[in-house]
Parts: sequence; C-alpha cells; structure tokens
Amino acid sequence: QGHLVESGGGLVQAGGSLRLSCAVSGSIFSINHMGWYRQAPGKQRELVANLGSGGSTTYADSVKGRFTISRDNARNTVYLQMNSLKPEDTAVYYCNVGYYSPNYYDHWGQGTQVTVSS
Repeated sequence: QGHLVESGGGLVQAGGSLRLSCAVSGSIFSINHMGWYRQAPGKQRELVANLGSGGSTTYADSVKGRFTISRDNARNTVYLQMNSLKPEDTAVYYCNVGYYSPNYYDHWGQGTQVTVSS
C-alpha cells in the first residue's frame, strides 16, 4: 500500500499565494486520480480540484482562475498552487489519491491547515 504526506499549508494574507504538495510513497503500481478537498469549520468537505486518470481537470467554481492543480508523475506528487487567496479559502485541505497496489485503494492525506487573514 501507499502512504500520503501533505505539506505546504500555513498562514497568509488575503491576496497571497501558497502551494500545497501531496506525495504518494510505497509500492504503487499506477495512480488513477489525484485531487484536493477542503473542509472549513462547520461545513462539509468539498472538492477543490481533481486530476482524473485521463488528465482531465475539475475545479470548484469558487477557485477557478485562482487555483491550479498539477502532477509530477516521476515523484507521484500532486500540487495545488493557490493564488489570490481569500479569507473564505480558510480550511483544512486534504489530498485524495486513488491508486493500484495491486488492489485499488482510495486514500486521504492527513490534512494541512490553510488560514487566510483579511
């Protein structure tokens, strides 16, 4: 099985930028999808961005034009570049990866806090 490690969260002022990383380690045969979700206090976890198996990307309407999801296949790592951050982007961000090892697994990262001050 694989292991997910997230990094890159922190405190930033409104208008600033952060880049989140999520590395998948272990015995991985292939990766199906890689994505990012977030959960703000008192709210449900929501999709932020996702990279599908065919390379298709999906973004929440609230982050379109500001966030970019990308993937480094050699490092089995997914990134989320977040620009023009707003206070409403404050949340715990989780990566989610579906992969074969050789069975199929759908794993969540431990979460990383992103706080945007006004």
